[in-house]
Amino acid sequence: MFVRGKKNLMKILIIGGTKFLGRHLVTAAQTRNHEITLFNRGKHSSENFENVEQIHGDRNSDLGKLDGRSWNAVIDTCGYLPQTVKASVEALKNSVEQYVFISSISAYADFSNSNYDETEPVATLTEEQKGKANKIDPKGEITAVVLEDMYGALKVLCEQEAEKALPGKTLIVRSGLIVGSFDSTDRFTYWAMRTADGGEVFAPGTPNRFVQLIDVRDLAEWIIRMIECSESGIYNVTGKPFELTMEKMLEEIKQVSGSDASFTWVDEDFLKRENVEEWSEMPLYMAESNEEAQGFLSANVDKALAKNLEFRPLNETIEDTLAWRKTRTDYMKAGISVEREKELLRKWHEQ
Repeated sequence: MFVRGKKNLMKILIIGGTKFLGRHLVTAAQTRNHEITLFNRGKHSSENFENVEQIHGDRNSDLGKLDGRSWNAVIDTCGYLPQTVKASVEALKNSVEQYVFISSISAYADFSNSNYDETEPVATLTEEQKGKANKIDPKGEITAVVLEDMYGALKVLCEQEAEKALPGKTLIVRSGLIVGSFDSTDRFTYWAMRTADGGEVFAPGTPNRFVQLIDVRDLAEWIIRMIECSESGIYNVTGKPFELTMEKMLEEIKQVSGSDASFTWVDEDFLKRENVEEWSEMPLYMAESNEEAQGFLSANVDKALAKNLEFRPLNETIEDTLAWRKTRTDYMKAGISVEREKELLRKWHEQ
């Protein structure tokens, strides 16, 4: 039975669910009165979850714990290796009506052109990379950093395993840069906190360079609505391209936080000369001379927009991110230290 275009109650299994996107998927689903089961290793806190069933186990060895159960949909938030996803989807294909796989825009083979859509060629592994991938322990902590330059191609193989087992019943979500509370990468969060701290801010490249991101809550809510409508297929899901510049983002953070920040924009030559690392030391920055990566933050999202992808104002994302990060005391996982920033600024002004 459908009410206002949505199902009254759905049972949703989330593989993972206690980290970044997973936490927001739980919130988005419960807001719409769905029943949630989490299957994970229990390594991350879930103390704030209420009315959520939890099954603890390793997806590489304990899938038998899910036997005899059924759900309307499963959301796989942490599939990195194709053999792992294959095992999961094979175990669940007769227990779920829909398999949602969280992939990445890194799945594409070529970022030299901007505004790329879902029909673009995807990344593949070399024979050497296949050898490396086979040596990765599936029970270890697997991240994009661990997978290095294989990350996108492995995501593609994971997508293919899901679709192979459940043809026409798989929703592939190629997400872009996800930001907001509980983001463990600190990429957007670095800029939010650094700008809020005020003073002279070391800013990379040209101010009018476009960036592209999506609030984790917008992504989670869209996924739940897509599940309610039993949608399938491949979708790029991130912010609209060519709308947000680095300067606009930083100025909005300054306004929301009420800081006295001023931005010193340093050029690419200086960044290279001082060995400032793209993306890690300078989050959201990729050298404009890097033709292979020019279009990375410009994915076409028309297909998702046609399925009612919506975006909240940037100021709400900034407020949420700042409020969350200010409750934490751990070090930033992205960005440069205060000392290195001061040294780089000194060198920039002296040249």
